[in-house]
Amino acid sequence: MTRPRVAVAIGAALLAGFLALPVVTLVGRALGSGTLAGAIASPTVREALVLSLATTAASLSLIVLLGTPLAFLLARRRFPGSGLVETAVDLPLVLPPSVAGLALLLVFGRRGLLGESLDAAGLAIPFTALAVVLAQVFVAAPFYVRAARAGIAGVPRDLEDAARVDGASEPGVFRHVMVPLAAPSLAAGLVMSWARSLGEFGATILFAGNVAGRTQTLPLVVYAEFGAGDLDAAIAAATVLVLAALGVLVAVRLGRRGRALDLASAG
Repeated sequence: MTRPRVAVAIGAALLAGFLALPVVTLVGRALGSGTLAGAIASPTVREALVLSLATTAASLSLIVLLGTPLAFLLARRRFPGSGLVETAVDLPLVLPPSVAGLALLLVFGRRGLLGESLDAAGLAIPFTALAVVLAQVFVAAPFYVRAARAGIAGVPRDLEDAARVDGASEPGVFRHVMVPLAAPSLAAGLVMSWARSLGEFGATILFAGNVAGRTQTLPLVVYAEFGAGDLDAAIAAATVLVLAALGVLVAVRLGRRGRALDLASAG
């Protein structure tokens, strides 16, 4: 093996080890100490896990519902202010989560920009489960929009034109041509958005608080247990979070492999 190849292999191994070792150590510590079973049986962890799964499901639904049309417009249309819209979409990616939480509070808080209007309508968003969902949407939507925009932009226009010539309507072209061809990018965006939502901490704690059974998601349980000095409980709760994320990633990879096999057999 030549020196450049050795250098590449060493660099790749170092980074892969750096990324994997902390997670492996965390999971190994939880499994070795036997605290994982106790954490799963803990009402606090169970409530936080259920809340995390429910809020991420809601936030992902909103992201897909609102993000797909936006991704389509950014991929296929140029309009006045499109550059500003793209900047607004990308901005949450570089904002610190605490800044995102503070910004949401300044808009939706009782003394915020929309506070009086929300109060008049009988809506109180901060420190509720809805605040958790909005925080997750704010920080995670750019991952889906960027991936969906790239996938939609990569769909050949001639295939869409052929479908229109065959009599397909615009919704039919979108559903039967564009979505299947852009599916890998859409799936990647969904996974990244879900993972970002599941791990969201900074914006959530500022905008939604850390109320057990109400706004306390799994990352906040890890923070609360660590702050209380219970390291084993924090490790166990963190391991539950890791395993939940790992399960979804494995399921997505298996789904991609099954889809690839189906395409190969069809070809």
